[in-house]
Amino acid sequence: MMQIDPAEIIAGYRQGYFLMDNGDGLGWYSSQTRTIMPLDERFRYPKSLRRSLNQNRFTSAINRDFFGVVEGCANRDSTWISDELKMIYLLLYKAGWAFSFETWQDDQLAGGILGLVIGGVFIGESMFFHISEGSKAAMVMLVDHLRSQQFTLFDVQIINPHLERFGAYTISEQEYQQQLQAAIQLRRAFKTGS
Repeated sequence: MMQIDPAEIIAGYRQGYFLMDNGDGLGWYSSQTRTIMPLDERFRYPKSLRRSLNQNRFTSAINRDFFGVVEGCANRDSTWISDELKMIYLLLYKAGWAFSFETWQDDQLAGGILGLVIGGVFIGESMFFHISEGSKAAMVMLVDHLRSQQFTLFDVQIINPHLERFGAYTISEQEYQQQLQAAIQLRRAFKTGS
């Protein structure tokens, strides 16, 4: 297996690429359009989820079970998170670039979002749930967290109907590059206290 330098991986993300294993081995990808999760009033979520949040069914945590979130994201019939990519996430976690934003119900991991933080951008890599609405609650709580820390960009890479329900939208590669380059210059802390 090749030697992996976390700084080189982050350099790729800084340029707007992302890693995937589509079955032919790990590779860098980009897209003509990029999907963004809004951090303003365009962000929305289902009324049914609002009830769960109001009942305080879930609590949130950062990196309480990073490995559990990586495994949860990879544990599906069709996954682009190979063993090699899991190892890269672990290295990025140890180097302070990768984070898991989690929801918990009592002492059980309910769901979570795996992502990378560079300056004022959160790059969402994947999400999963063990308990119904666990990942949806994580999305709402993560957006609240990013707003509170004054992040300016939440990149979710590729559009799908699930993300569209929260207000995700696509922008051109050129517009993405402008937003990305501005966001990575910012000094933002993702994990507060600890």
